[in-house]
Amino acid sequence: MKKKIKILGWSLLGILLIAVVTLLLARFVFNKQVEAYLCNSLKNEMVEELKDAGKYVPDTKTYNFAYQQDTVQSLKIREYFKLDTIVSSTKPTWDKAISLARFVAENIPHANQTINPKRRNAIDLWKYTRSIEPAFNCRLHSILLHELLLSEGIVNRIVTCHPEDSEDSDCHVVNLVWLPELQKWAMLDSDMNAWAEDEKGTPLSLAEMRERYIDGREIVYRPLLNTENDFVYYRAYWAKNLYWFDTWEITGYGREDNNPAYQNNNRHIVLVPSGFKGFELPDHSVLTTDASRFWAAPQNQ
Repeated sequence: MKKKIKILGWSLLGILLIAVVTLLLARFVFNKQVEAYLCNSLKNEMVEELKDAGKYVPDTKTYNFAYQQDTVQSLKIREYFKLDTIVSSTKPTWDKAISLARFVAENIPHANQTINPKRRNAIDLWKYTRSIEPAFNCRLHSILLHELLLSEGIVNRIVTCHPEDSEDSDCHVVNLVWLPELQKWAMLDSDMNAWAEDEKGTPLSLAEMRERYIDGREIVYRPLLNTENDFVYYRAYWAKNLYWFDTWEITGYGREDNNPAYQNNNRHIVLVPSGFKGFELPDHSVLTTDASRFWAAPQNQ
């Protein structure tokens, strides 16, 4: 009798363990599959919106992108962050940019800050994360990385990437880095710890990413940090936020820090598909449908 009870007990325990394992599999494996399905569905929906968007067409809007340098501020930032310990002067531009983006990503995670920093430059943003809040959003990530890149002589833009839906207040801000060795732009995202490549390993620009979504060509996303990431959500997120773009006409140190140097150079250049007007446009915006000029190579680079 005792043996039968013991066998019954072990049987019940086995059934309980199987039930627990099944529940865990359902929670983690099935949920992952559901998440992947929903993200892929969203991505496909957003890609259709990109396909249905108006074409880019040349126009005569007047603007001139400029990338300002400041040797004093450059030296100050290099010394403050000890960039000679982070960046190798002998490496190509892209390797330097990746090293700087990794430095930012390793030290400052993403979060929507509850207290907005009063000063928005590289050094003060760093101090903010050491004393007030340890993390901040994509725009502040891009400002910090923008000035680190500038201090190493790397031309780059801060680009805000928007969805088509005016009721969707979520956009994404990244750095667009000019690579003179390849004569092309490349997207760099320290906030979400990634960059994009083609199937040959060449870094992709925002324009190339948008084209590849529309054409159905492969985009390989790479993590900045050594973390596992299948980029399922990230792929959908980018499909949503490649509809239209805006960027400063003049870039440089303290660009969003009430720097008096920019008081008379405060324009945003906004690239939209033809027939689309954008929404919540910054003051002093110039709308253009001319992608070739918007994404043109910086002069003298």
